[in-house]
Amino acid sequence: MFTPDRFFHSFAVAVVLATAVASGSASAQTHYGFGKPATPEEISGWNIDVSPDGSGLPQGSGSVEQGKALYTQLCLSCHGEAGKGGTAPALAGGEGTLATPKPKRTIGSFWPYATTVFDYINRAMPWDKPQSLKSDEVYALTAMLLNANKLVPDDAVMNAETLPKVRMPNQSGFKSARKGENVVQGSRCMKSC
Repeated sequence: MFTPDRFFHSFAVAVVLATAVASGSASAQTHYGFGKPATPEEISGWNIDVSPDGSGLPQGSGSVEQGKALYTQLCLSCHGEAGKGGTAPALAGGEGTLATPKPKRTIGSFWPYATTVFDYINRAMPWDKPQSLKSDEVYALTAMLLNANKLVPDDAVMNAETLPKVRMPNQSGFKSARKGENVVQGSRCMKSC
C-alpha cells in the first residue's frame, strides 16, 4: 500500500540522490559557460580592507576640525551630538563600562584598533550611501571620533602614518588566533546544547 508517508519518504530519497549526483558532476566542472575572470583592476576596486597595522590605508589625511563639520552634516542625525547616541548606537563614551552589567560598546571603550574605525566608516557609512566618502573625509571623521573618545588631541590629523599609532584602551581585550591555535574556550557542543 502506498501511503502519504511512503510517498514523502520516497520523494526525500529521490531529492537527496539527485542533489548528490548534481553536486558531484558540478564539482568536476571548471567553467560554467557564463561570466568572465575578474581583472586585477576589478579586484583592486573591491580590495579596500584595512589591517590593524595600517596595511591597506590609502593616501590622504583629515583633521578633527574637518571631521566635526562632516559629522554634523553626515552623522549627527543618527549618532547624536558628539557621538553620544541617537537612533543609531553611541560612538563615544562608555569608558570603564565593559565589566559592568550594562556595558557601552563604543569606539573608545570597546574597539581594539583605530584602523578599524577608518575601515568601518569607509565600507559602510553613511548607511544610505556606503563607500561614497573620499579618503580625506574618512580620515577626518575617524579623527573626530577618536577625539570625541579622548584618544587624540583637538589638533590631531589622521593619515596612513598616524592612525595605526593610536593605542586603543581595549586593544588587549581581544585575542588574536595564531596559526593552529584554538581561541574558543570550553568544549564544543554538537547536539542538545
